[in-house]
Amino acid sequence: MDTIKNVINIDKELCSGCRRCSQVCPVNAIEGNQGEPQSINRDLCILCGQCIQICSVYSMDTNKNNEPNFAAYNLGRLKELKSALNNSNLIKMVQCAPAVRASIAEDFGLGLGDLTPGKLAASLRLLNFDKVYDTSFGADITIMEEGSELINRVMENKNLPMFTSCCSAWVKYIENQHPEILKHLSSCKSPQQMTGVIMKTYGAEIENIDPSKIFSVSVMPCTCKQHECDREGMSSSGYKDVDLVITTRELAYLIKDAGIDFVNIKEEEFDNPLGNYSGAGTIFGVTGGVMEAAIRTGYELITKEKIEDVNLSFIRGNERIRTAKVKVGDWDLNVAVVCGLKNVDTIIESIKDGSCDYHFIEVMTCPQGCISGGGQPKILLDEDREIAYEKRKASLYKHDSNLLVRKSHENPHIKKLYKEFLGEPLGRISHDLLHTKYKATKIK
Repeated sequence: MDTIKNVINIDKELCSGCRRCSQVCPVNAIEGNQGEPQSINRDLCILCGQCIQICSVYSMDTNKNNEPNFAAYNLGRLKELKSALNNSNLIKMVQCAPAVRASIAEDFGLGLGDLTPGKLAASLRLLNFDKVYDTSFGADITIMEEGSELINRVMENKNLPMFTSCCSAWVKYIENQHPEILKHLSSCKSPQQMTGVIMKTYGAEIENIDPSKIFSVSVMPCTCKQHECDREGMSSSGYKDVDLVITTRELAYLIKDAGIDFVNIKEEEFDNPLGNYSGAGTIFGVTGGVMEAAIRTGYELITKEKIEDVNLSFIRGNERIRTAKVKVGDWDLNVAVVCGLKNVDTIIESIKDGSCDYHFIEVMTCPQGCISGGGQPKILLDEDREIAYEKRKASLYKHDSNLLVRKSHENPHIKKLYKEFLGEPLGRISHDLLHTKYKATKIK
């Protein structure tokens, strides 16, 4: 299957040539003259879906997802998913990214940024999923692995700075346009892929399930995640670790199509142990969240002392590039958070000319992280866009602050996972299951 074509498309019969999509594309992949239908340069496109989010040209004729046809759209995988949900021979498992719970309610007439994890879990069970898990659990695993990897690199003074690798569009961009700095990417798989491989190994083992019968689904705020799960090296479980990805919007369409009353449904919990997460795991949904989660754990792993305040406000914000110096024991850790892919090239150039003095850099392609992803509910009015982003962000930070466990390494289910199955971060099993390699695909 041509997943790139399946993910991002422009309907030339609908496109008015307003070129708003070209203005938000971080890699200049939208081509065409003003007033004429646009096209996508497939070699440049990183599948972030920001063109889909900004497009406001539509026809009231509905598409297969029962929404108005927009000129920029993603075709999605709902037909395939419905078939799987009706297959009694499959064990259907699903994971949901943290940003989904802070946005899906908007598609059911609730407030911008309303947090609805309980309604989300209950709806997924009514859709016939056998196990309802949480990608935030995989985010906690990511911190254990990525934090340990960063410590090793700093101690060895090797391949610094280290970039985060959670954002699949960012990884695709580096492989496409800057393969010479691939060694600076963390080798960690994304939380989606870590959760997927654990579902079909540890999860199958503790539930006494044949992993060959598991159909693994991810609900993501991102239109690039289907590409990610189709990458080479994403079958460490012995099977395809994540079989299919749908977006937040697609899940909303699916819930409506099933006649589920999302607004009034009785709330339920995610399944344990792979549905149990820390506050650090949930803030992966906002830009700066990965960095903050990593510092919360990294500080304590290095110093063996409690961090004074887990609310690292100096990491939070909307600046294009946020920088900080973090005192971690005897180390001064220089960190940066890049808010939107359009702002990363100055850092890349500083690495090439040898002037970069950062140790750890988080990059998220979408302007405010996953909460503003290409698969999130569409915001048709420009004046609502920033309000929605701020409220989604506030919901995730509030969710974090209300949880008893707010550091990944203190999640009791993460401790149990390592004790019973993985062994130790960066150990043999972790390396085989949770880490990956990258491949240069530089455009000629």
